[in-house]
Amino acid sequence: MVETLLRWLTPAAVFATAVSASRAELVNLQWQDTGRFERSMAIAPGKFAELCGPLEPGQTIHWSFKADRPLNFNIHYHVDKDVKYPQKQDQVGSLEGVLAIDAKQDYCWMWVNKSTAAAALTVSLRRN
Repeated sequence: MVETLLRWLTPAAVFATAVSASRAELVNLQWQDTGRFERSMAIAPGKFAELCGPLEPGQTIHWSFKADRPLNFNIHYHVDKDVKYPQKQDQVGSLEGVLAIDAKQDYCWMWVNKSTAAAALTVSLRRN
């Protein structure tokens, strides 16, 4: 049955399926009309999840997350080849904070699962 399915899939589709199963989850921030972004996801052992999107000076982001196991967490953005970390904490199961945006950048919230089991993560962001 798998062989029959593979015959119908294009090589690109087979590659994309294999890559998505082995890679981390990258998510573009898409704000709701209410200024919120919420997401639940699983992070495979040894993989990461990252939420990224452009933010403007003067915006304030209230953020929180909860995971069922400790994860390495950071909020970061890139300036040329440098990575700036407004927030960074290892081995934390939940955290919340406020990020005041002072420069136009693509900001990323990132979680790394260093454990040997999948981690369940729930994230909430609110933009003011």
